[in-house]
Amino acid sequence: MSPQEAFPEAKAAAIRALELDNLLGEAHNSLAFVLDGFDWDLDAAGKEFQHAIELNPGYATAHHWYAWHLSLLGRFDEAIAEMKKAQNLDPLSLIINADLAELLGLAHSYDESIRQSRKTIDMDPNFALAHNQLAQAYLQKHMNAEAVAELKKAVQLSGDSPTCIANLARAYVASGHRSEAVTLLNDLKKRSNPGYSNAAEIAMIYASLGDADQAMTWLERGYQERFNPGVLLRSGFDPLHADSRFQDLLHRVGLPDSSER
Repeated sequence: MSPQEAFPEAKAAAIRALELDNLLGEAHNSLAFVLDGFDWDLDAAGKEFQHAIELNPGYATAHHWYAWHLSLLGRFDEAIAEMKKAQNLDPLSLIINADLAELLGLAHSYDESIRQSRKTIDMDPNFALAHNQLAQAYLQKHMNAEAVAELKKAVQLSGDSPTCIANLARAYVASGHRSEAVTLLNDLKKRSNPGYSNAAEIAMIYASLGDADQAMTWLERGYQERFNPGVLLRSGFDPLHADSRFQDLLHRVGLPDSSER
C-alpha cells in the first residue's frame, strides 16, 4: 500500500479505537504516529504522544515513537533520553536499540552510536538495521571501507531495502566508486512505481553525487507522495542544508531550519 492508502486507514482505525475507549494509550500513540508521519501536524502529534504516555507510562512503543517526534523538532538530547526510557522498558527490542544508535548519530555522538550498534549486532547479527546504523556512524567518521562492508551486509540481510541500498551508494561515492553508486541509483529508479517511488532514497544518492537539482526534484516527488518527514533528518541530506529549496521543504513539512537543530 502507498502512504496515501495506508495512513488514512490507520488514522480511521485509531480514531475508532478511541471512540471505543478514549483511555487507551496505544490508540493515542498510533494516532500520534499518523499525525507526525502523514498529516505533518507536529503540534497535535506531540499532545497525543504525551497523552499516550500519561495513560500508559510502561508502554515502550510510546516512548520509542515520541523520541522520534522530539527528533523532528531538533530536540535530540530529549529524544535520546526518551529512547533510553523505551530501551529500559523493552531492553531486548532490536528496533529500539537500533533506533537509539541512529538518534545518537543524528546528535553527532558517533562513537556512542557505534558502540550502541555493536551491542545491537551482538543481540542479533542478522538484524539488518543495526548494520545500517553502524555504517552511518562509520561514514560520518570517514571510515568508508568499513561502511561499505556493513552496508553490503545490511542490503543482503534486509532483502534489498531501498534505504540500505541508498546508503551503500553513498558509501561507494565516499570511497571514490561513483560508477557503483550510479548502478545502484539506476536500479532503484527502475523499482519505482506510481504509488511509491523510493523518492527520498533516490534523492539521497543524487545528493551524495553532488547533483542538488536532481536531489530536490526527487524530494519534491516524495513530498507529493507524503513521505515521512523524518527522512529529511538523514545525514545523507547534509549536502543540501545550504540550499534554500531544502530549507523551504523543511518548513512545508513543519520541521525547523536545519541550522536550528
